[in-house]
Amino acid sequence: MNLNKNYKTLRFIFGDQLNIHHSWYQKVDKDVLYVVAELKQEVSYVKHHLQKLCAFFAAMENFANELENNGHHVLYLTLDDTHQFNGLDSLLPSLIKRFSVDAFEYQRPDEYRLLKQLDEMKLPNCATVSSVDTEHFLLPYRDIPNYVKPNQHNRMEMFYRKMRQRFNVLMNGSKPEGGQWNYDEHNRNKLKPADLPFIPQPLVFGNDVSPYLHRIKNHNVEHFGFCEDLLLWPISRTQSLQLLEHFCQNCLPLFGVFQDAMTGNHTHQWTLYHSRLSFALNCKMLHPQEVIDTAINTYKASCGEITLPQIEGFVRQILGWREYIRGIYWINMPSYRQLNTLNAERDLPEYFWDANTKMACMKHAIGQSLHYAYAHHIQRLMITGNFCLLTGIDPQQVDAWYLGIYIDAIEWVEMPNTRGMSQFADGGFVATKPYCAGGNYINKMSDYCKGCHYNIKEKISENACPFNSLYWHFMNEHRERFAKNPRIGMIYRNWDKQDDDVKQQILARAQWCLDNIHHL
Repeated sequence: MNLNKNYKTLRFIFGDQLNIHHSWYQKVDKDVLYVVAELKQEVSYVKHHLQKLCAFFAAMENFANELENNGHHVLYLTLDDTHQFNGLDSLLPSLIKRFSVDAFEYQRPDEYRLLKQLDEMKLPNCATVSSVDTEHFLLPYRDIPNYVKPNQHNRMEMFYRKMRQRFNVLMNGSKPEGGQWNYDEHNRNKLKPADLPFIPQPLVFGNDVSPYLHRIKNHNVEHFGFCEDLLLWPISRTQSLQLLEHFCQNCLPLFGVFQDAMTGNHTHQWTLYHSRLSFALNCKMLHPQEVIDTAINTYKASCGEITLPQIEGFVRQILGWREYIRGIYWINMPSYRQLNTLNAERDLPEYFWDANTKMACMKHAIGQSLHYAYAHHIQRLMITGNFCLLTGIDPQQVDAWYLGIYIDAIEWVEMPNTRGMSQFADGGFVATKPYCAGGNYINKMSDYCKGCHYNIKEKISENACPFNSLYWHFMNEHRERFAKNPRIGMIYRNWDKQDDDVKQQILARAQWCLDNIHHL
C-alpha cells in the first residue's frame, strides 16, 4: 500500500473481528484504508496468557495479509508501531490526520468497554463516524430483547428451543428431530481406563510465533502461562476449517457421551472429544452457522455412527448456550459486571497462577490451563469455578483470571459464564441454583482423585478433601437464600439429619481450609 496516499475512509478492525466474509470486503475500494493494530490497551486491560496474546496477534496479521492479497489497502501496526499510543483514543486521531480521512467506520464491538470507548471518542478531524454489524451472530443484536429479559432469570432451554425453531435446526416441521429437544441426560458419562486409548489425537498446528514473543518481551507486556515458539492453535481461516473437519470426523461420534468427563492422563487426552473451535469462532474466523451446518451434514452422512444425542449436544453449545450467553451479557450491561449477590470478597490464591497446590483436581485443571490456555467447560465450572464459589472468591478477581487465562475468553462470553453460571454472583439471571459440589462429583466424573494428597472419602480429618467440607460450609452459610429452592431443598434435609457434633466438625474443617486457603 502507498503510505503517502490520502484515503476517504478509515475502517478499523479489532482482533475478534476476523470475518473475511463480511460485506465490507466484498468490493475493493482504493479509497478505503483498513487498519489492524496490536494495541497497548488490548494487552493490558487484563493480564493475558502468553498463548492468547500470540494467537490473537498471529491471527490478526494473517487476516491483514489475506485482505491485502485480495486487493484491499491494509495497514497492519505492530506494538513497535503503536507503543507510543496509550490506546484507540490517541491512535485513531493520529491516523485520521495522517491520511486526511473524511469518514471513520467500525464494526460494532462485542465488548461493552470498547463500545463505550468508541461512543465517547472525540474525532475532531473526521467528518463522519458510523458503525456496522459484525455479521457474525445468528441472533441479531436488535432482537436480543425479544429473547432475553434484563435483571431476571432467563431459562436457556426455552431460548434454545426458540433458536432451533427460528433457524430450523434439527427440526421436523414444528417438532424437534427425534421428538425430544434435549439429550443432556445421555451426555454425562465418565471415561473409564479402557476408553483412554481410543480418544483421538488432537489436531495441533506448528505456527511460528517467535516474532510476537519477541515483541511481547520487548515491550514488557505483563503475561502468564507458557508458550513455545510453535503455537498449536489455529491462526487462520484455513486452519480453523481444518480443525472443524477434524472435530466432525474424529470427535463428534462420541462428543456428547463424554462432554462432561475429565481425566488427568497426560499423554494426549487434554482435548478429549471437544472441538476447541471457540477461539476460531470468537475471533470470527469461523461463522457459527457454518460450524452447525458442517456438523449436521457430517451427522447425516455418518449412517448412524453419529447419534442424535451427540449432534444435539454440540448444536446446543453453539446455537443455544453461546447465543444465550451473549444475550445475557448485552441485556444486563453495564450493571452486570458489578453484581456480587453472595458478597464474596476473598482473594484468589497464588496457585491459580502456578498450579502449586496439593489438590490434584485443581493442580491438573490449572496446570492444563497454564500449558494450553484451555480447559473444557466442566473443568472451568466444576473444578476451578466450583472452588472459587465454595471459598467465596471476589468475582472481580475470578472474572479477571478467566478472562486472562483462556484463549477463547472475550468479555461477552467470559463474564456471564463466570459471574453468572459459575459464581452465582448475578443471583440467578443465568443459573437456577449455584453449581457447586463436593468431592464426590469430581470423583464421579474424573480420575483426578486417585493418588491425591487429600482423601476423597473424608470430610473432617486433617487430610480430608477440602471440597467436601467447603461444600457443606457454603450451603450452610447461604441457607436462608437457597433452602426454598426446589432444586436443592433435599440437600438441606440431608444436612439436618447429621448429628450436631458431626456438623460442627465438618464446619470446623471447612473453616480451617478457608483460613489456610493459600496453602491447600
